Amino acid sequence: MFTSSFPEKDVVFHTVGLCSRHISMVSTFSSHAGSSSNFRDLLELNYQNKSVVHLTAGSVVPLLKQSVWVVVRGLVKLGAVTEHGDELLLGLAGPNQPFGECLSDVEAYEAITSTDCDLLCLSLDEIQQSPELSMAMMNAVGARYRQAEQLLALLGLRRIEDRVRGFIELMAQDYGMPCEDGLRLNLRLTHQDIASALSTTRVTVTRVLGLLREEGWLKFDAQRHVVLTHLPRNKS
Repeated sequence: MFTSSFPEKDVVFHTVGLCSRHISMVSTFSSHAGSSSNFRDLLELNYQNKSVVHLTAGSVVPLLKQSVWVVVRGLVKLGAVTEHGDELLLGLAGPNQPFGECLSDVEAYEAITSTDCDLLCLSLDEIQQSPELSMAMMNAVGARYRQAEQLLALLGLRRIEDRVRGFIELMAQDYGMPCEDGLRLNLRLTHQDIASALSTTRVTVTRVLGLLREEGWLKFDAQRHVVLTHLPRNKS
């Protein structure tokens, strides 16, 4: 989730050990419900007995050259570190969305769990040998591609306030949970995460979020989750 009251200090991530469990139901709350549901059904049909890896929030996901990770449950933050040590937020992978080293040419690419996650690891050979799985993977990668384009489009906005609004709306569309007051976000992102995604500073993001809260555009629920009260238009 977003950290309580949008605190300015960064979240400290840590690596934990891996444990495995068997795949059961693949949950989804993405706005791309059709293709995501098909991918879920395919995974459940063919990989019921395949072990998945469980990682707690803040864990570093090991990236394998000849394999692709698929999120069964939870959210994974995808990023990179520049040569100057600056962290970049490149996107998020939610339920039924793939990620992996073979899907990116970015140097110092990394994946960190934003929430507790169950992840399924598929080899490239498994994907290539199944036409159905290959097609489902292509659709899932397409959804990730659309998200990346939307993030890039936000950088073209002149006003930082518009970028922040657009970013939160995008996260709400893809990962929001309906609640009485609007859409609740369960993402665990810091001000610095948002700033790195929008090419601005942490101080500016903190100021803009405060203004949006004052005007009632967003609020917090009893568990300190961010709730977007101004519902975005569904672009799917």
